[in-house]
Amino acid sequence: MEKVKAKKHLGQHFLNDENIAQKIADSLTLVGYQTVLEIGPGMGVLTKYLLEKPITTFVIEIDTESVTYLQNHFPKLDGKIIAKDFLKYNLSEVFGTEPFAIIGNFPYNISTQIVFKTLELRHQIPEFSGMFQKEVAERICEKKGTKAYGILSVLTQAFYEAEYLFTVSEHVFIPPPKVKSGVLRLRRKENYQLPCDEKMFFSVVKTAFNQRRKTLRNSLKTYQLSDNLKEDSIFDLRPEQLSVEQFIELTQKIAADGV
Repeated sequence: MEKVKAKKHLGQHFLNDENIAQKIADSLTLVGYQTVLEIGPGMGVLTKYLLEKPITTFVIEIDTESVTYLQNHFPKLDGKIIAKDFLKYNLSEVFGTEPFAIIGNFPYNISTQIVFKTLELRHQIPEFSGMFQKEVAERICEKKGTKAYGILSVLTQAFYEAEYLFTVSEHVFIPPPKVKSGVLRLRRKENYQLPCDEKMFFSVVKTAFNQRRKTLRNSLKTYQLSDNLKEDSIFDLRPEQLSVEQFIELTQKIAADGV
């Protein structure tokens, strides 16, 4: 069968470098799970290295042409190809409540949505590894005090240890994207249950960063804070000056203020 043609509307750029595919596969620690789900395998350049590992590999692929290619070239994937949209599919239909890792060369146009879905499923996903547009990978792993630090950084790092692993040139893809890529690994924290209301934590982080140039006293006005709480020095800061722990502390203070 001929090779699969990359489709622009699916954000497909097929990795064409075996060494990098091997490095991405090897970024998995294989600790805490027996199953891995690869998102968007395309023609299986990464898949073949996953299939060599002592784990069960599933793939999820929305492109019917890629699905046919994988069925023809990877007999080991028989019964393990999910021809669905990762963002819309209920993964418990395949995995139940079992833990599984996620890996992939993620389409740039949905990569942040993939991270947010992973956060929703964090109770089942102890590890996440893969390739993003370089700026997005850096943003996820960024520490406080920089322009790149934002909603994605705080929400991901609240539950996972984020590690930027290496940068990938645009020239190893077909077709080459206009930007460089970055590979990262997320390992779920031992204590990933937040000591505050999670829904409120997400809301506080998003509300604060939606007006990131303002101090928290101004950006969090919608919470109708008491005058007493507004005097707290934490409200003199802008959101990018707060660590994940300080955002947790801030959420606790806002919750207690309304009691």
